[in-house]
Amino acid sequence: MSISRETEGAQLRSSGSGVVILIAGVVLGVAAAVLTARRGVTGWPFALTFGVLIAVGEMVQFRVDRTRNRAPIATSAALGYCLLRGPQVAIPPDVAQVVAVAAAATAIGVLPRILAGLWWDAVVSCRRLLSVGAAAVVFGAVAPNNLSWNGSASHAVPLGGAMLLAVSSAAALDAIVGAGQATEHYNKPFPAALRDELGVTARIGMAMAISGILLAAGTSIAGLWAPPLVIVPLLLTQFAFRRYSSAQRTYRATVRSMARSTEIAGFSSPGQNARTAALAVAIGNDLGLTPARMEALEYAALLSGVGQLALADPSPGGASLLRTREERQRAAEIGAAVIERSGVLDHVAEIVRHSNDPYRHGRANNSAIPVESGIVNVALAYEQLVGEGSGQSPDKAMESIGLGIGAEYDPVVVESLRRIVGRGFRF
Repeated sequence: MSISRETEGAQLRSSGSGVVILIAGVVLGVAAAVLTARRGVTGWPFALTFGVLIAVGEMVQFRVDRTRNRAPIATSAALGYCLLRGPQVAIPPDVAQVVAVAAAATAIGVLPRILAGLWWDAVVSCRRLLSVGAAAVVFGAVAPNNLSWNGSASHAVPLGGAMLLAVSSAAALDAIVGAGQATEHYNKPFPAALRDELGVTARIGMAMAISGILLAAGTSIAGLWAPPLVIVPLLLTQFAFRRYSSAQRTYRATVRSMARSTEIAGFSSPGQNARTAALAVAIGNDLGLTPARMEALEYAALLSGVGQLALADPSPGGASLLRTREERQRAAEIGAAVIERSGVLDHVAEIVRHSNDPYRHGRANNSAIPVESGIVNVALAYEQLVGEGSGQSPDKAMESIGLGIGAEYDPVVVESLRRIVGRGFRF
């Protein structure tokens, strides 16, 4: 295993849930297209306008959190299209037409990305299509056809409530599906995965949903003059997200470069830091840590050996466990001080500072010490026992680590490691 990296090209998830989502999305899109072809398309100008917006949004999608692509323009446009109601829209699109337009526009929008070899996740696109379908079904069920933006509160209030309910149902469905995928992919407890998905929904998803409502309301009242006015702020937001994403990539590259310095100097074996980080991330997922804590944990595992550069001689094969406790704790203090000098990684420095503390004299008596420190301690010990060139079997390594439960190692973390190894984790 290795720590997560940005990848290129179309991605088709091989997991069971990914296959189900992909099939469901394709079947829904094809069925909607067939029904729409039989009934005929109503409101061609609106269908074309929103279809173009969805296609452009899919074309310029991007990644922010290393786990999925984001297409705020496409999502807002698709939600806006399913929420259209007069007076400018004579005949609102039905559910089948909404899904058909969204599916066709998505296919057209991702085609240039596929041809250019840019990253695209078919499962995430199908998730968006399913969410839009859910919003269209809910909106059609709770908003009678005679409701329109006619200037009266008796229509505006129910329409606004129906729109909020529709986009909330779309967000809830996507969060539940995403949590299920995270549980399958990363063995994260479902409640923790759902918490993370709802957090993302609160920060990003609802912003896209509100933009969709504004797009629908504006178009329903002012006609096709409204979409450009609503989309411009979304374009600026997308530009800001892209800048943030670029800064995060630079940030991660800097951390990895710092981590490789110990390998170049001979204080750790090639790939040791990456293997330790991979195992630490797996344990963090198993324990249900939040995304922010997961990122700090990964960085701390990568940088846990930086302090060894201040020691006189490298450990044979990077085996820091062969050093005395005083040397290891001194290295951890030096490493934390080096990391703190960056000015932005204080939370990572705190994890590294206590990463060599024995559990009995550390976290067992001081709850302020983060559990991430215990995770790094256990992950590093397991890597040095099982990693490249060590020769021990996973069972033998678990037996050795088990002898230090409660004294050297956090029992909760060791139990998590036992579950992960039992599920077949290998470097």
